[in-house]
Amino acid sequence: MSLVACFGETIWDVFPEGKSLGGAPLNVAYHLARLGVRARIVTAVGRDALGDEAVRAMLAAGIDDASVRRHPCLSTGLARVELDASGQAKFSIAGPVAWDEIEVDPTVDPSDPSEAGVGVVRALVFGTLALRTEHNRASLRSLLSVPIRWRVCDLNLRAPFDDVQALRPLLGRADVLKVNEHEAVRLADAAEGEEPRVMAERIRERWFDGVVCVTRGARGAGVLADDRWYEAPSPSCVVRDTVGAGDAFTAAFVVGLVGAVGTPDWETVLRRACALGSFVASRAGAQPSHEGFVLPD
Repeated sequence: MSLVACFGETIWDVFPEGKSLGGAPLNVAYHLARLGVRARIVTAVGRDALGDEAVRAMLAAGIDDASVRRHPCLSTGLARVELDASGQAKFSIAGPVAWDEIEVDPTVDPSDPSEAGVGVVRALVFGTLALRTEHNRASLRSLLSVPIRWRVCDLNLRAPFDDVQALRPLLGRADVLKVNEHEAVRLADAAEGEEPRVMAERIRERWFDGVVCVTRGARGAGVLADDRWYEAPSPSCVVRDTVGAGDAFTAAFVVGLVGAVGTPDWETVLRRACALGSFVASRAGAQPSHEGFVLPD
């Protein structure tokens, strides 16, 4: 069985009405598991009640926790979340916390295809928030040095941890770079409203020689691959909140990559990813049940 490893933060998102487990890589792993893919989270939590609760939730969701570090000193991550009238989220992220010091334990290395019962690692998904520490940048470099078919960087620029120049060496190691429209504007040094294909071409010229995916929320998404531009719309929905919708998109996108024989059918990959992203935006929280959702053909 193929395995997808997701590297990065585990965070309890604290809303006015309560808390929910999140962190972009963990959200991706959750949705991968819901889509029938074996997903392993490479992260760290504290030796505290929130860490215990997080690990229990991972296991209940079917996520492989063999690479979860229990940090001896730092606490499990928290983020305060505020939603505006349109459901857009603003995060206030605490630190330093356990996920600032993620370890890659060689005895449970998620990139080791020889580990009994795991199967070949087909993809490594990583964001950029966890790369705010040199410790994690070093850990990620060790994973990126292993032969894996798809290395997917899902950019996650959260001020004040959004120094893109410092991330350039790691971005260049990815096979796919996924950005939202606002991140595309920044990387392409473009004006708001510029065509996504133009921004993707500029990003590839300036930052990254690989596949560039630009997501546009309700307006769908596009991919620049092999000098061709592919697009797909997002199904209409009533937005409950946008927390985790982009991570759900990433999960479905990665499913399309690891399931492809040869070159992916980019239009189908995009259509399915947009469908799951829209579904999650219509539900509360980053990790809703997939009940009622079916990937389109």
